[in-house]
Amino acid sequence: MALHTQESVSGFIASDPQLTYTERGDARLYVKIGQEHYRREDDGSFTQTETTFHDLVAFKKTAERAHERFAKGDKFVAEGYTREYDRQTPDGEAVKAEEFVAKKLGHDLARTTYEVDRTRRSQPAPVQEAAEQAPVGLAPRREPASAASALGL
Repeated sequence: MALHTQESVSGFIASDPQLTYTERGDARLYVKIGQEHYRREDDGSFTQTETTFHDLVAFKKTAERAHERFAKGDKFVAEGYTREYDRQTPDGEAVKAEEFVAKKLGHDLARTTYEVDRTRRSQPAPVQEAAEQAPVGLAPRREPASAASALGL
């Protein structure tokens, strides 16, 4: 099976995250993102050049979760795609614009310190479906939630 890849973008959240809803009732997150750029010098050092700003959107659960977890200034990485569209300027002129549509969005591990909550949850549906579809003897092994439940107490 081929390795699935997508576009990615990283940077920092440059505006307060805004959560709105589409006409169909789906959550939509909008943020302005910034990307710092650097130039490598002949001596091996780096000089910061211009910072560029871009639009990033996310939809549905990704939008809701990102709105809860991100704040202006946070460093992030995102996977998704670039969407080009036509929009009108305040003067009524039609111009081309682009935004990054994030399907997956998270904090940048290299630039963020945080804690992960690994509280046990019920098994996710895809693993359950895989277990049901696997031939007998090849189903994923399920660990008991605790020793008490394994003993039937």
